[in-house]
Amino acid sequence: LNDNPSHYKITLSGTAKSQKINFDPPFLMLMPVPLDVKTETAISIIPQDYLRQSQIQVELPELELEDGDRIYPFSVQFPEGRNIVLSSDGTNKELICHISFRSSRPVSFLGNMYFIDEEEN
Repeated sequence: LNDNPSHYKITLSGTAKSQKINFDPPFLMLMPVPLDVKTETAISIIPQDYLRQSQIQVELPELELEDGDRIYPFSVQFPEGRNIVLSSDGTNKELICHISFRSSRPVSFLGNMYFIDEEEN
């Protein structure tokens, strides 16, 4: 440099990893229970390749009954928090999520529950 006419070429390469979330178990089946009795299970949420803290939000399904009424029979709790945290070794810590169902009306459901990070992934 310093008035030296030589040209320098720098080549950079890298790999971008997409953030993703895996679940254990990958799908959920809650057992039938009597009306107005809660059934519950825990799942592990396994975040991968998050480089900064993010928080998980959950979109719970709304169910429409035969008479047109709408109910929200599902609820979720994160006993240790819903933040995705980068640990000192560069990995993301698992989150535990308790999913419960309770309905005072007969209903069955097959559908999706969406877990979304702060960047809407």
